[in-house]
Amino acid sequence: MTSRRQLLKTYAPAVAMTSFPGILSAKNPNTRLRVGVMGLSRGKAHIAGFTGIDNAEIAYVCDVDKNRLASGVKYAASRQGGNEPKGVTDFREILEDKEVDVLSIAAPNFWHAPAAILACDAKKQVYVEKPGSHNAHEAKLIVEAARKNKCLVQMGNQRRSLPSYREGISKIRDGVLGNLRYARCWYDNRRPSIGRGKKVPAPDWLDWNLWQGPAPDRPYKNNLVHYNWHWHWHYGGGELANNGVHALDIARWGLGVDFPIRVTCNGGRYHHDDDQETPDTADATYDFGKVGISWHGSSCLQRKHEKNSFVSIYGDKGIMAFESSGYRIYDMNGKVTEENIPPFTDLPHFKNFAAAIREGSSLNAEISDAQKSSMMCHLGNIAYRMRTEIRFDPKTQSITDNSAAEKLWGREYREGWEPKV
Repeated sequence: MTSRRQLLKTYAPAVAMTSFPGILSAKNPNTRLRVGVMGLSRGKAHIAGFTGIDNAEIAYVCDVDKNRLASGVKYAASRQGGNEPKGVTDFREILEDKEVDVLSIAAPNFWHAPAAILACDAKKQVYVEKPGSHNAHEAKLIVEAARKNKCLVQMGNQRRSLPSYREGISKIRDGVLGNLRYARCWYDNRRPSIGRGKKVPAPDWLDWNLWQGPAPDRPYKNNLVHYNWHWHWHYGGGELANNGVHALDIARWGLGVDFPIRVTCNGGRYHHDDDQETPDTADATYDFGKVGISWHGSSCLQRKHEKNSFVSIYGDKGIMAFESSGYRIYDMNGKVTEENIPPFTDLPHFKNFAAAIREGSSLNAEISDAQKSSMMCHLGNIAYRMRTEIRFDPKTQSITDNSAAEKLWGREYREGWEPKV
């Protein structure tokens, strides 16, 4: 770790903010964009997104799983006329290449902020998957890193760039729902048990040391990689930080609010007796003073008879129900008065990011705003784990009058990996 970090500190800072003259060349939309993608499960969608942009190249792909790495190289080549990117297991090799413009991060949650901060230090622009931080401390730190290095950092809450969603939000701002009162978010799934894992040697196709990265070292367990890390507090933030962040972001956007002042979260692991530490059923509530937001998650039981929308925004004159890719407006009698629900696509979000880099346009999910939604997830998880109400000061962005809850604000790191700004 040390040698690469010392090397990265020699780089000069970039010149970028939330909206600024294009950093690759002065307002030139044709400038070539060279991208490195970290994490090649969700990262394949990043490859598809960037190769859907004119004059963008996947120069590197990175994964600690040799099989995924080989597949990622092949997939990227298929998307760019046979031109193979360089495959690496250590993302810091990407940061050392001064010809690379972007690090696109699709690794597990506990990697998001540490990798993004190192990328900002190396004057890269950053696209990072949600939630962008593993804990509340990192939620503040990643914003500080972007500001200090004057880097663009876009979070992957893609609906912020969907034309249909932006149209819906515009209608809310124009008063179609009247005075806004509340938003309700919903998620359900049918996830099976993760079972009881055994401590065994890591498989030869996996670099377990690099997979853990900043997380304190633990023995390899055979039911953890590649997805069940979500359900362990050491690595993930449960369903709230996995899928809840998408809905909470839309609810917060729709209501036009920033940070809550009171947070609760109740639920449990009700469906299976296994290694999962995070709840499979939960209700999180957020009080903003004059409006509120709730999120209900049912990860192991699809309640198909309950025809709930992804996010519902309630006003005095009507309701806007956001589905996966668009919206419906209902009057107070429950009649649909307007709708716009086209097919879903990630592409506008990647195009928005590229336009911000090349032309200086504003990001639709700039990290300082995006982390307000992530902070809601972190606070909800703290409330759940502490079995208490969390009171939050939006001005200082800190928990008040709860020293026990404050102990879950951050985490410990492996030696040499603690992110610093």
